[in-house]
Amino acid sequence: MSKAVCIISGGMDSALSSYIAKVQDGYEIIPVHFNYGQKTEEKELKCFKKIAKSLNAKKEIVLDLHFIKDIGGSALTDDSIEVPKDGLKPGIPVTYVPFRNGVFLSIAGAIAEREGAEAIYIGVVEEDSSGYPDCSESFIEAMEQAIDRGTKPQTKIKLKTPLVHLQKEDIVSYAKELGVPLKDTWSCYESGDKACGVCDSCRLRLKGFEKAGLVDEITYRQ
Repeated sequence: MSKAVCIISGGMDSALSSYIAKVQDGYEIIPVHFNYGQKTEEKELKCFKKIAKSLNAKKEIVLDLHFIKDIGGSALTDDSIEVPKDGLKPGIPVTYVPFRNGVFLSIAGAIAEREGAEAIYIGVVEEDSSGYPDCSESFIEAMEQAIDRGTKPQTKIKLKTPLVHLQKEDIVSYAKELGVPLKDTWSCYESGDKACGVCDSCRLRLKGFEKAGLVDEITYRQ
């Protein structure tokens, strides 16, 4: 069976992306998770473990990249920068982690080459990106070319972004259809106990469930 590396944050987008790789595209899944000093690191790791188990993965890879926190510059990793809670605004928000997906994809490329995988799945969504430059389709295309040029000639790895043009409500419905355990996913930028309900990521998640006509089973503060 062909293999695919799936970058899984613990959120519902990456969980759905990995289910598409396994259920629809028929790959043997190699789940990969990164701890990078994010404020909800512990909760995201727990969610990743549950998702990987639900995928019946033969192996899982968890890597610590705390140098990302040391670099700083993001509300997700820097305790001195407050997570915004007043809705999306034009421009790149303070929750952007500098070149995070570039770092993740570079490492995933190395793993994929070592494992003989033919694809890497990442759950980037342009609607969800809030202006993040490393969530755009053009960025993913450029990274695929970079991985191709930086690996052995016989190594051929495709970057798969099955959700990139979907709306949040479509993602919720799609996940429900494929049996993704959404109750075991996490989206909140700030809290690992009860989701805050008002950060950009919580707002998008709640909007998605509302428009899909479904109830979100995780607990919110408000």
